[in-house]
Amino acid sequence: MRDLAYLKLMAREYPTIKAASSEIINLTAIQGLPKGTEYFFSDLHGEHEAFIHLLKSASGIIREKITETFSHIMPEKEEVELANLIYYPEKVLSQLECINAADDEWQRVTIYRLVQICKVVSSKYTRSKVRKKMPAEFAYVIDELLHVDYNDDNKRVYYSEIIRSIIDIQVGDKFIVALCELIQNLTIDCLHIIGDIFDRGPRADMIMNELLQFHDVDIQWGNHDISWMGAATGNLACICNVLRIAISYNSFDVLEDGYGINLRPLSMFAAKVYREDPCERFIPQILDENIYDAVDPGLAAKMHKAIAIIQFKVEGQIIKRHPEYGMNDRILLEAIDFQRGVVTVEGKEYPMVDTYLPTVDPKDPLKLNKEEEELLRTLQLSFLHNELLHKHVRFLYSHGSMYKCYNSNLLYHGCIPMKEDGSFEELQIDDQSYCGKALMDYLDKKVQNAYFMPENSPECADARDFMWYLWCGAKSPVYGKGKMTTFEHYFIEDPQTYKEPMNPYYRLSVKEEYCNKILEEFGLPKEGSHIINGHVPVKIKEGESPVKAGGKLFLIDGGLSKAYQSKTGIAGYTLIYNSNHLALAEHKPFNPDEESTPRVSVVENVKSRVMVADTDKGAELAERIADLKELVAAYRDGIIKENVD
Repeated sequence: MRDLAYLKLMAREYPTIKAASSEIINLTAIQGLPKGTEYFFSDLHGEHEAFIHLLKSASGIIREKITETFSHIMPEKEEVELANLIYYPEKVLSQLECINAADDEWQRVTIYRLVQICKVVSSKYTRSKVRKKMPAEFAYVIDELLHVDYNDDNKRVYYSEIIRSIIDIQVGDKFIVALCELIQNLTIDCLHIIGDIFDRGPRADMIMNELLQFHDVDIQWGNHDISWMGAATGNLACICNVLRIAISYNSFDVLEDGYGINLRPLSMFAAKVYREDPCERFIPQILDENIYDAVDPGLAAKMHKAIAIIQFKVEGQIIKRHPEYGMNDRILLEAIDFQRGVVTVEGKEYPMVDTYLPTVDPKDPLKLNKEEEELLRTLQLSFLHNELLHKHVRFLYSHGSMYKCYNSNLLYHGCIPMKEDGSFEELQIDDQSYCGKALMDYLDKKVQNAYFMPENSPECADARDFMWYLWCGAKSPVYGKGKMTTFEHYFIEDPQTYKEPMNPYYRLSVKEEYCNKILEEFGLPKEGSHIINGHVPVKIKEGESPVKAGGKLFLIDGGLSKAYQSKTGIAGYTLIYNSNHLALAEHKPFNPDEESTPRVSVVENVKSRVMVADTDKGAELAERIADLKELVAAYRDGIIKENVD
């Protein structure tokens, strides 16, 4: 029997047998509904327009619902128009007003159609849950329209009069917007982001703003997220890293307009130090034009080089502080022969293609000069006291983790580090060795410590340094490669030095036996469970498939980032898990002026329809029902007295 104190606490919420019994009936009925639809995205990389479009369109599922509902009476052109209205109601309505197309008859037909779609997407939820998602000003009216049978002669006039009144009092546009937003809200029940929200694309801040508004979302951190989280703790290497990557992809808008980070001190420093240097190896990739903060490519290249050199210095200092990282061979500034212009990498000398390093002291390569120290202090303050950045980072902490087990699926961004023989790789941290699930659990705490431990504590300083290791360390689960060859890309011509050896996980995990081993490690059954993974783009143009290990592993990084689309051939994937099947939506490169509905294909049918009772939520409801039954028994036995006032 439940602890009496706990039952008394429950009694405050359910003070009578009637109240407790009513909730038992309600929760039992919910268990009999189909499970909600889960959406899995990975590697968003700042592509805010594409991602927000996928959210609004539910990765093509809303278009499918329109076709299923109206294909027999509506031409395809009208299907597309209705879909675009649902995705962008205010934009479409404003365009219609300009051409005087939104007349009363159009509004009446449109409201009727939207109500039908709303009925379809709300059918798997309780009436109470749907009503909670409705805008308060129209909740009663929408509720009535959703539950009135238009074909019932007794209600047909009633139904028509509701719509006529909406149009007559000139709130038709607002009502249409409310219905469109409700459809969007109901189509995606739960959203999983499998890491890497940040970097490369133009506006990760806008993605974060969108996620803040979403009703049910969880995040599995990627190495790019960890880098930004580390920057928010004040880690100098992470600060340099996020600035370097943003500048290298010409993403000044996210820094200056998005987060209000003042780059003027960096630009002034770079323009002075590299005044005569063309910085050819540091010319940014221009995948997106800046809207608010256009920067001359020549100056951007100088800023890029300046922050890269500073980054190599502070990274080297971290490595020196932590010999346990085993990364001494990555302090390449100390491996340069400045007189001969060569650098030694893994025992082999390479000529350097750029030897102009005026801020590097050959006698002490990792030492920051006074100007660099002052610049770093200024930049650090911009990150430490950045209100919006910390709002976003706190959301990453409150809704994020290294991994998640949910409805028999194991979600993580990078890998579970493994050895060549298939055993789990051990990482020595804080005088202990961790591997597999224990490693992921410990790293979760370590990441939390970096942000939440008292600022001056040794534990906090150690955890903050470790955020950088997670970004690029050989045994980091969110990185999953033997080394990061950023220095080599900048300063060495030989492409053989650019190779970043993958952890054996990536070779082994495509085999079912190793997926089963990982699933068992995390307490999930082999039968019916999956690993859902991102981080490594699937090159579909080369014949790769995102479904591996006999359907046990889904790699869903297909290149939402423009930087990868030439390699992958598509623009990423959404994995969609509803009560009947798992499906993959294959994205097209986003173009706001073209119809870009993803191609959705079912990749696995479930043996029997998954109901709420079969899910993790169902297990929680079952436990709650058992508690309520004990409360009812306690009332009937007189152990707890009903409050009948």
